[in-house]
Amino acid sequence: MRNPRYHSWMRYALAVLTILAAVSCGSANPAEWTVDVSTVESPAGGHSSEPQLAVSDRGVLVSWLEHAGNTVALKFAERTASGWTQPITVTSGSDWFLSYADVPSVMRKTNGTLVAQWLRNTDVKVEGYDLLLSYSTDNGKTWATPFTPHHDGTRFQHGFASFMNLPDDGLGVIWLDGRNSEYFENDPASGTMTLRYAAFDAQWKQTVDTEIDHNVCECCSTDAAVTPDGPLVVYRNHTDKEIRDIATSRLVNGTWTPESVVHNDNWELYACPVNGPAVSVRGQQAAVAWFTVKNDLGQAYAAFSGDGGKTWGTPIRLDEAGSLGRVDIELLDDGTAVASWVEYRKESSELRLRLIHPEGERSAPVTVAAVGGSRAAGFPRMARDGDELVFAWSAAPSGAAPNVLQVYTATATLP
Repeated sequence: MRNPRYHSWMRYALAVLTILAAVSCGSANPAEWTVDVSTVESPAGGHSSEPQLAVSDRGVLVSWLEHAGNTVALKFAERTASGWTQPITVTSGSDWFLSYADVPSVMRKTNGTLVAQWLRNTDVKVEGYDLLLSYSTDNGKTWATPFTPHHDGTRFQHGFASFMNLPDDGLGVIWLDGRNSEYFENDPASGTMTLRYAAFDAQWKQTVDTEIDHNVCECCSTDAAVTPDGPLVVYRNHTDKEIRDIATSRLVNGTWTPESVVHNDNWELYACPVNGPAVSVRGQQAAVAWFTVKNDLGQAYAAFSGDGGKTWGTPIRLDEAGSLGRVDIELLDDGTAVASWVEYRKESSELRLRLIHPEGERSAPVTVAAVGGSRAAGFPRMARDGDELVFAWSAAPSGAAPNVLQVYTATATLP
């Protein structure tokens, strides 16, 4: 006969051992944390720029733009144990909308399908362009006919897109949508940039096309992730008083929640700063990084959430003396996060990173590379695959003209 007291005691003992194991494998000590960064030969050719990184079960994927005369090509490669694979071209064109901040990208869905997005001009006078999507089920050999997630038919902006994997092999995409950006005196709700969301099922039938926020910053990048409770998006909000702080929204029971500000920086600016946030999610924990200006000084911050983005902790300063922003962030298994930013230092710029703890502790900063301080250098990217961090950025090669850039990559092994 089983002894119920014995089995109750065994369950208690196992619970205690589990807790002790978690404590003994607790979070890293930021005061002792550092990494060595190693340059990796980039798969990108000459005159390349605008790198993006994405992670799937197969590893890290880097995408970038490559220029040849008036034609631009979107290419990608994937990281293997021996380096990057040979580049694959998704598509190319001479009628693309090109911006150092609004960047095409490629990602691999959980079912292995590749998805790409890029931008095509519709009206150069008003900087109008469409967001085009395509997919490949044969590892990039062939691609579906491009299509758009928006159907308003206006000539205004559609861009700054972010992807997210949805259940049942679906895909979610958010973007800044300018269909409402033209102002009419008889329509008080007009004259704003909106944030929209579309969803596609496994057969690429569009099932959703809806507005998330009616008034957002007009040219700051977006980011998105999926928590156990559903999608979480981060973006720069915009108020009628020109306050441009970082906000979030969550998809709950099919409806997007009203915007919730991560922290009231109260940054008042009468123009777009072209500097969006980044988010990382692991279970119910989330971390977000962003840029703001205080006392005429650019600063980078990060904050943690333990409830899937419903509430956020105290902001943690990332930079040392001043930042150009261009942030990224990756959560680690122990609950800490690695955040990256561009530090403005002695009239030059460096891509830096550091470990941060939810309680506010920070490691010493680690310099990844010198990067151009100009807008043309774009936004450095960081991704995590297991115990490896991967970095990608663009800079002017030594001796090259300032407007001729090259994509570089590097890695670091987590302690």
